[in-house]
Amino acid sequence: MTAQTRQRPGARHAAPEEPLLRIEAVTAGYGAAPVLRDVSLTVPPGAIVAVLGANGAGKTTLLRTVSGLLRPAAGAVRLAGEDLARVPVEHRVRRGMAHVPEGRGVVAELTVDENLRLGGLWRADRRDARRALDEVYALFDPLARRRGHAGHQLSGGERQMLAIGRALVGRPRLLLLDEPSLGLAPRVTAQLMGLLARLRDDTGLAVLLVEQNVRSALSVADRGVVMSLGRVVRDADAALLRDDDALRHAYLGF
Repeated sequence: MTAQTRQRPGARHAAPEEPLLRIEAVTAGYGAAPVLRDVSLTVPPGAIVAVLGANGAGKTTLLRTVSGLLRPAAGAVRLAGEDLARVPVEHRVRRGMAHVPEGRGVVAELTVDENLRLGGLWRADRRDARRALDEVYALFDPLARRRGHAGHQLSGGERQMLAIGRALVGRPRLLLLDEPSLGLAPRVTAQLMGLLARLRDDTGLAVLLVEQNVRSALSVADRGVVMSLGRVVRDADAALLRDDDALRHAYLGF
């Protein structure tokens, strides 16, 4: 079963959209030890797909494989139908993919503004890059107020905003987001999840979200993919996963 978009008004009889991201029978790992085993899933345009599971399930390895940091031993990763096997990381960014890894990756010595500009350095249209920067400041008011502050002066929530904002400056079609709530207060986590939902609804951004906070992830996701020991064990509507007590107790811990 693959992920589908939520139904839009007037789209009852519309043909299904081609997935923006298609992962086909991917096996990947480190050295001779596979971490992912025959993993398949899709992310439609304008959908949030949450990847859930215990530590060691292969969630971060999945994002690293999609972004090109790790080459699969078997299978394929396709973006808008294009096989990315020979597409390096930097060219995947130019094709509309952005990866925000766990740990946020903010450059502590640079200011907020300098960190954000890093996300648009590759863009040839400088005016559009400036507009994208202004849009990020409009999304994240705390960053606008602290644009001259260094990365190490920010709170954990502000650093996460900065990491996501830097990715958005590149105007991605697909955002790969790894554990955005890690170490954050529940209130800040709720704000970040609400932002992802607004970006999906207002801009059509697709998100592949890896998240340990299962309740928060399923509150905004269109679909959920549950992984265990490197394999997909369930792919279903987020609401169905929330209501499946046996699956939640077996794989998600609540």
